Amino acid sequence: MLPATADVVVIGGGVIGSSIAYYLSKRRIHVVLVERGPIGSGTSSACDGLIFLQSKKPGSHLKLAMESRRLYETLSEELDSDIEYRSSGGMVVIENEMELQAMRRLVKEQKEAGLDVSLIEKSLASEMEPCVSQDIIAATYSPRDSQVNPICLVRAFIKAALRLGAKVFPRTEVMGIRSTPHGVGSVRTSGGEIETSVIVNAAGVYAPRIGKMAGIDIPIIPRRGQLLLTEPVQPLINRCLISATYIAAKYNPEIAIHGKIALSIEQTKKGNFLLGSTREFAGYDRGTSLNGTRAIAAYAAKILPLLRKLHAIRSFAGLRPYTPDGLPILGKVGDREGLILAAGHEGDGIALSPVTGQLTAQLISEGRTGFDLADYRLERFGKADHPFTGIS
Repeated sequence: MLPATADVVVIGGGVIGSSIAYYLSKRRIHVVLVERGPIGSGTSSACDGLIFLQSKKPGSHLKLAMESRRLYETLSEELDSDIEYRSSGGMVVIENEMELQAMRRLVKEQKEAGLDVSLIEKSLASEMEPCVSQDIIAATYSPRDSQVNPICLVRAFIKAALRLGAKVFPRTEVMGIRSTPHGVGSVRTSGGEIETSVIVNAAGVYAPRIGKMAGIDIPIIPRRGQLLLTEPVQPLINRCLISATYIAAKYNPEIAIHGKIALSIEQTKKGNFLLGSTREFAGYDRGTSLNGTRAIAAYAAKILPLLRKLHAIRSFAGLRPYTPDGLPILGKVGDREGLILAAGHEGDGIALSPVTGQLTAQLISEGRTGFDLADYRLERFGKADHPFTGIS
């Protein structure tokens, strides 16, 4: 049964909401988390496990990711769970001169920002990853890139939060938010009403629906990513791989419109290859398409030819919460006392989940954060930047 009151209600049981629930519980704050479906059944169940720093823009985005990566180093021990975290480094493969020039500039800026990253010649890339195609012309490499099992991560956050006293309610849909003259007052759900003075909207692609209940517009729309999973085999790569187009597609919607594949290749702890992904604006459709999965398979095999010998055993798709500038929306909402946003991470939810949880908990308990969230406030978007209002 739902409690009648809570210090904080977190809406959303994916990796972001579960992280926030854990870090709040760690501070001995009475938190209730509600999720419309099973815990971790949304975006967090249909994504890769990359914790890639090379894909982050130099500046606050990269600094935020580097801090999150630091938290990952001890997270398994802290949560007392195996999240299949591996810090084996990552490589960005470069296929043409245009990509090479762009990556050369990016690496320079990232190095200046403090990231351990290098532009390496084709010969060294082939030595580090012998199975990679000889058609690439160069690569970039960072030993700081890593990977994790997203489902294990969500479960670990939830289990740790429960041990610390959090209350978690799956299959509990939010029906409305009641405001008071002083701020938020309660959350009305399919299981009952919870009085609270703080609400965290961590509902991912459904954050705009929750926002409307509180009278605010949130410029997030779903961006579909289709993925393929292969049969398990012995280790064939030593680190995670992404294409230079992966980085470009994160920040250029035109690439998604024209159907480009933002390729990522990772081999899981069990030996399966997880290959992705498309970046499509297809509403809330979580279906896969033959064209999409064929394109992923063809591109992955081009970069890693040995994949042609493997069988794909599953295809699936997840919805990423996309924002117009590619950055998440974090922190307080204007003068709406007690309303906190933590959504819009798109493909960075796994990488940024620990730091998002930590900063949100700090903001709620202390009224401030040690990391400046000015670049992530909802108020950075004007009305002209809200082209997605009305999508439900």
